[in-house]
Amino acid sequence: MKHLPMLNTHPPLDGLLAVEKPGCPEANPLPPHDPSPPLPARPRLWSSHDVVARVRHLSGERRIGHTGTLDPMASGLLLLCLGKATRLVEFYQHQTKRYSAQIRLGGSTDTDDATGRLLASVPVPPLDSAAIDRALDLFRGEYLQKTPRYSALKQQGETLYRRMRRGAEVDPPSRLVTFYQIELVNFYAPDRIDLTVECSAGTYLRSLARDLGEQLGTAAYLQSLHRQAIGPFDVAEAHSLARIEAACQQNQLPALLLPPGDRLSMPEYPLDSGTLQRLSFGQITPLTVSLCTPDRQLAAARDEQGRLAGIIRRVGCTDTPIPWLWKAEKWLQ
Repeated sequence: MKHLPMLNTHPPLDGLLAVEKPGCPEANPLPPHDPSPPLPARPRLWSSHDVVARVRHLSGERRIGHTGTLDPMASGLLLLCLGKATRLVEFYQHQTKRYSAQIRLGGSTDTDDATGRLLASVPVPPLDSAAIDRALDLFRGEYLQKTPRYSALKQQGETLYRRMRRGAEVDPPSRLVTFYQIELVNFYAPDRIDLTVECSAGTYLRSLARDLGEQLGTAAYLQSLHRQAIGPFDVAEAHSLARIEAACQQNQLPALLLPPGDRLSMPEYPLDSGTLQRLSFGQITPLTVSLCTPDRQLAAARDEQGRLAGIIRRVGCTDTPIPWLWKAEKWLQ
């Protein structure tokens, strides 16, 4: 995306911004490569990086990060962190995701979705909803998934899609992912499947479409994808880029922001100013509180007004009346 100068400057904006990312309208795969005919026109596709760059330009806030990408063809919820909230990106990245997806049977593409080139057309056997649901059972729960060849994962320090585009050899890795729920919403015979999916972070619905096609004795690609939720955040609370632009022009973007630390998935503790100051200085501080996330031993520290002061880590315990020892992990105040 072409670099644009900032529209204005102002005090830093700190908070979360739920964006409704535009996706690709109904599309069909490109034909196999043939240099003679012109390529069909494609609508503009917004990458997650494009959305970040656009909000950065509109708002004038340079510190912006996202909590998990969406493929350019996909629409739906993209959660951004602005200003001090960028320090919290890692704590929002690993939340579950919910999608609605449309899968097309009878063809495979090089990207495993409708934006790629058609590699093969394959007959679709007679199917019904029961047969499709039985095939989906193979993916429910934990599943070792092979990532698409065109993806943002890195190999030898370079993204797979860049390696593919320059003709380098690509060996897509496999990763253990979890499908908490896969619901068959509709089957439109002979070749369209509509699903709702709840899955772990890092899951590729393009790979699910490809692998489901193989299980059904044909080929398949992802026709469309819409992200409905990231953990407790729902697309219903997201703002369009047009709404964000209008808010920036009226200096009202702060009204669209959620507070830093909103709906963090960890225990929260209100602490007095003296305790917060000691933690902010990097001191290991005894506290009576004990609950934390089981994987990283983390909790959220809030001030007496309920604002997030920072993320604290439990580092040990003692035999004193104040038994638990904590230190600052990330600090905002």
